[in-house]
Parts: sequence; structure tokens; C-alpha cells
Amino acid sequence: MSATSTPGYDVVAMQPSDWEQVRAIYLEGIHAGDATFETDAPPWDQRDAGHLREPRLVARCGEVILGWAALSPVSSRCVYAGVAEVSIYVRDQRRGQGIGRALLERLIAESEQEGIWTLQAGVFPENTASLRLHRSLGFRELGRRERLGKIKGVWRDVVLLERRSNVAGID
Repeated sequence: MSATSTPGYDVVAMQPSDWEQVRAIYLEGIHAGDATFETDAPPWDQRDAGHLREPRLVARCGEVILGWAALSPVSSRCVYAGVAEVSIYVRDQRRGQGIGRALLERLIAESEQEGIWTLQAGVFPENTASLRLHRSLGFRELGRRERLGKIKGVWRDVVLLERRSNVAGID
């Protein structure tokens, strides 16, 4: 799929050379405390191995990456080949400007072209902006996983969201 142009930036395929900026944005999310249970960003080879090849997207303004989105498989079992978990992060100072929406819209469209029929996301309930974004693009809440893990010694819940495609996997 070609680039999606939005005022001020383009949503394009992520390249390995984008990793340092992508990693920096991921670290911002880690340090903010409401994005992930992870405590550090992995090296490129681990990150690469843990995500699907397509789609991997960045929002780019010239040479600057403003945000990124990618999918991880939920299982290695073939029956789950069409189910993936969403990761989406936007640079701290660029949040609230529609970048997350542009990335997630494009991620949904490209995932369907790749035969993904279900997208899932686990979001901390305190991350209200992410919950609002996902819900606005057709994700529904399946439930809350209580005390799923700890961050800095504090138990955290996770809201489980799912979006079922109307295009892929309907046969």
C-alpha cells in the first residue's frame, strides 16, 4: 500500500533504519507508565522477531518519526494466523494531533489485506486516550483482566479490546 498523506506527515512502511526513533518513542511510553508492562525496549533483532513483517508503520514528518504501529502474533498455532495484537505509540509532544488515529486506521486496512481477521489490544484503564481511540475505530471491550501484572510494585489491570474485520476471514 502506498503512503497515506496527512497534513504535516505521511504514514509509511517502517524501515529497519527507523528503529532508533521508534525505540525512543517506545521508551517514552514505557517511562510514562500507562502503555506497557515492559521496562526497556529490546534490541532491533528481538523486536523484529516478535512482530509480523506486515504491516509495520510509522508516521513521518521529513526525517522525524512521530509515531509507529505494528502487529504481534498472538500464537504460533496456525488456527490463530489471522489474529494479531496491536502496538501503537505516538511521540509525547505530538499526542492529541490525530497521529494515532491515522496510524491505527492504516494498520487496520493493511492488516485486512494481509488476511488478519481479528485485532486485539490490551490497554491500561488509565490510558483513556488509547481506549477512546480504539473504541472509535470499531474495537469493543471484551473485559478487564484484573491485577494482570505489576509496574514498580503496583498491580495493574488491563482492558482487553477486540476488533473483528468485516473484510478478512468472513468466508
